[in-house]
Amino acid sequence: MRSSHRMRSAVCAAALLAAACGGGGGGGGSTSPSPRPPADPTWTANVYEAPSTFAAYCANPRTGVDPVSNQPYPDQLGSTGWENNWIRAWTNAYYLWYSEVTDADPESYTTTAYFQLMKTMATTPSGAAKDRFHFTYPTTQWEQLSQSDVTVGYGANWVILAATPPRNVLVAYVDASTPASAANLARGAKVLQIDGVDMVNANDTASIDTLNAGLSPAAAGESHTFVVQDVPGGAQRTITMVSANITENPVPLVTTLHTSAGVVGYIEFNSHVATAESGLIAAVNQLLAANVTDVVLDIRYNGGGYLDIASELAFMVAGPGPTTNMIFEKETFNSKYPTTNPITGTALTPTPFWSTTQGYSVNAGTALPTLALPRVFVLTSSSTCSASEAIVNGLRGVGITVIEIGTTTCGKPYGFYPQDNCGTTYFSIQFQGNNNAGFGGYGDGFTPANSTTIAGVPIPGCEVADDFTHALGDPNEAQLAAALAYSVNSSSCPTPSGFAPGVLAVGHRMLRPEPLMNRILRHP
Repeated sequence: MRSSHRMRSAVCAAALLAAACGGGGGGGGSTSPSPRPPADPTWTANVYEAPSTFAAYCANPRTGVDPVSNQPYPDQLGSTGWENNWIRAWTNAYYLWYSEVTDADPESYTTTAYFQLMKTMATTPSGAAKDRFHFTYPTTQWEQLSQSDVTVGYGANWVILAATPPRNVLVAYVDASTPASAANLARGAKVLQIDGVDMVNANDTASIDTLNAGLSPAAAGESHTFVVQDVPGGAQRTITMVSANITENPVPLVTTLHTSAGVVGYIEFNSHVATAESGLIAAVNQLLAANVTDVVLDIRYNGGGYLDIASELAFMVAGPGPTTNMIFEKETFNSKYPTTNPITGTALTPTPFWSTTQGYSVNAGTALPTLALPRVFVLTSSSTCSASEAIVNGLRGVGITVIEIGTTTCGKPYGFYPQDNCGTTYFSIQFQGNNNAGFGGYGDGFTPANSTTIAGVPIPGCEVADDFTHALGDPNEAQLAAALAYSVNSSSCPTPSGFAPGVLAVGHRMLRPEPLMNRILRHP
């Protein structure tokens, strides 16, 4: 029931100590190139040709058949110069901030280095890089991930509180029936060693490579040995896990909690993958049966996914009253394309609040259940990105009160289409998403209004650090406890200070493949 799709915005998250995301540049479609000699093109500063002029001329051409399209690869012999000219042309044609890119000679750089130049170097009001989401992915790995929702790992979802010595890497949550659950790993466990290398203090290249290889195995069947500490100050133990193909349950926990103001529903929602459609419908039906008066969406680790699913969930929360004939999100491309999508060639069409399923894991056209609530609580962190932030922005655009309990979100209102060229899939920002009120300027994220250091757009709520001493869904877990208290008394925010690193964390980074930290939209 999956639909064809296009992907939006991502963040560097694959390597423990990487200074920046990997290089490469988006492309204008893998169409067959016109016959040309392999001699490199001539560069003239600020003079640009169409991306198709350079597409599929490769330093290392692929042979055979693309397993997704079932068509022969279009690659012909070219060079790094040809590939860089394509990156340059694509950037000028489609990059959201193309006018802010300084032109550079494609012959002077590797493709990795050149792609990192083909972006804006401007900063946001907080001083962060305006474009923090420029990356590439091997096409074969991207196709596997996008087609199957499968990742290689152990089922332990790592969170990095400190990426440099003294490092601090914890388990955020564990997927059921995985190598990690079999090893009795649980939320809050700290990684001390991997394959004999000190996670906390090692800093030489070989050790860092070993740590990265253990945290992010390249293939199923790899065996790695970990020394972990299950609770702060507790005993250490050694476990060995063999990596496997992991299919995550995106909605692993749905429950109800009772307060003096009524019944509060809780949904742990970790990824906007295809199977989330059926999981979220089941969750909302469960909460409807319990007559909840409030709902808490725990999206602190949700880096994004299908935008349609974000729209469906927003509709299920708000109901038809405020959402009928309203825009959930509208894409704005660069100034060359005010009314047309330059990738598809179609007129710009906003994503509505979907009132029926879109066919990801439930038959398309099935009516969605609705809670019809005037407000929603969201539990957030710096790992709350993209499609998850679109839920916040989309609901706010139609007057639903969104109460943020947690810390500032990652700030990703931008998107792109992934594009293969020569075996690398490139992700380069092409548009910004705006809500029904025309707002999409949250490049520094959303921040609870009582924060002592407002970094993003302030919205109602409480700054509360991530609490690794309690299970997700536990009413004593700091963020959920604050949401429950706020549902009774909106002046009950805890003091936003005194966070203890490793136990309560203000900022962290989920160790996920970059393509999972995205918005994904379907082609028309």
